[in-house]
Amino acid sequence: MATPYFSKATFRFLRDLKANNNRVWFNDNKARYEADLRQPFLQLIADLQAPLAKISPHFVADPRSQGGSMFRIYRDTRFANDKTPYKTWSGARLFHERAREVDAPSFYMHFQQGNCFVGGGKWHPQSQSIKRIREFIVNNPAAWKKATRSKGFSSHFTLGGDTLIRPPRGFDPQHELIADIKRKDFVASERFADSIAISTELKPFLVDRFKRIAPMVDYLCASLDLEF
Repeated sequence: MATPYFSKATFRFLRDLKANNNRVWFNDNKARYEADLRQPFLQLIADLQAPLAKISPHFVADPRSQGGSMFRIYRDTRFANDKTPYKTWSGARLFHERAREVDAPSFYMHFQQGNCFVGGGKWHPQSQSIKRIREFIVNNPAAWKKATRSKGFSSHFTLGGDTLIRPPRGFDPQHELIADIKRKDFVASERFADSIAISTELKPFLVDRFKRIAPMVDYLCASLDLEF
């Protein structure tokens, strides 16, 4: 019988960390982090390898504890006003096999009390990548609409991220997809209940959502000359 990856203890740890975001408390509770969050998350990532390969053989679910799919819990506070040392959420990106060489989209999952979500796309692409994606949308509008307007996509996902106030230079302000051309991020996400995160339904739920967002990720790969 399948058992959940996460439990109420997972969110209890994140809630307690939020209330005690300091190194002394974290070191005293590191065993909780390992048992209730980190190790289960790494196992989930490992168990997503096979279904992800069926969606695309060019994307990677890397369960390594260092340098893999799971984001480190330590915050980079060098240039931040908020100097709290730890993230009060946990996330992982299932990345393209060439992600370390080129700007590439990814699949993503995020666990945070009251704010769990799953999604994908390209967050904060480099300026040259943004230009290529926008030009690809102009030249391939039907495929973009099919990827992001289908019932399977739109009944679950919402396009998000930052957007320009005005149309980018060199693009027709009257283009039918100008709202998407103005995007600075090409991402979509769906929020889900904490109860799903701590249930045996989590893995099949994530796999289903990755399948639904795959056409958009595929489109972005094509715009950047990446295999899907």
